[in-house]
Amino acid sequence: TRYIGVTGVQTCALPISTPAARQRLQVALGLAQQQGARLSALYATMPLFLAASVPPDAAAAMAMLVEVDQEQRAATRNMFDEVVRTCGIEATWSDTLDLSMFRSFVHQALYADLLVVGQPGERHDLAASVPADFPEYVLLTSGRPALVLPHIGCSDTPGTIAAIAWKPTREAARAVTAALPMLQRASQVHVLCWGDPEDTTVAGERLELGHYLALHGVQATWHRDASEPEALGEILLSRISDLGADLLVMGCYGHSRAREWILGGASRTILASMTVPVLMAH
Repeated sequence: TRYIGVTGVQTCALPISTPAARQRLQVALGLAQQQGARLSALYATMPLFLAASVPPDAAAAMAMLVEVDQEQRAATRNMFDEVVRTCGIEATWSDTLDLSMFRSFVHQALYADLLVVGQPGERHDLAASVPADFPEYVLLTSGRPALVLPHIGCSDTPGTIAAIAWKPTREAARAVTAALPMLQRASQVHVLCWGDPEDTTVAGERLELGHYLALHGVQATWHRDASEPEALGEILLSRISDLGADLLVMGCYGHSRAREWILGGASRTILASMTVPVLMAH
């Protein structure tokens, strides 16, 4: 059994023309080049007059914010054209026209193999146009795997040393499957897990993660602790630092109800305090 690399669409969100937006594009472009994929960049922001809660009758203020929106859109498009000009792959640009950037982005995400989005960070003057809960909204609503990049910056080619936060759940399994092309290129892969070994009620040869990775050409080093700690998110951040990892692969646990996002403790901690790119799936 062999995994055939991604051949579909990689989607990158480019909220505003900042160094972080450029890096999201460069990381997504690098992944698409490695995997023979098509890159689709979607410019998705909330109009500033909505983000700033400008009264409808404040015509002058609204006109100014609309002009700023247009300038930022143009600047980001220019950056996109510059970066992809000589990339050698198919790369497309699109805009969200609906006032609901969430709905538009999630609808497009349904047709992507992997999303590249950014962790909310220090607030840029215009960053209010990208709500702080954007990454978790996309993960929990679209069901698509996403590579979330830390706001402090990262390598344009993450994944030299990868760590997998493993538990035998749907979320973790989907994250590992999505990460396979990156894991296959990693020089080291570490599996971090807690608790008892996986189900032993199956007689004969059992399917388990170690064999699954090996079938796909990934040799992993295992780190197993007796029981899962309460502060799992903080422990994961410490472990990946000790290992020198530049990629974390994990499930995203939680659920959405209308616009209330209820994340598990580890997922919430990682999204808030991540120091390396995290490939997550719900």
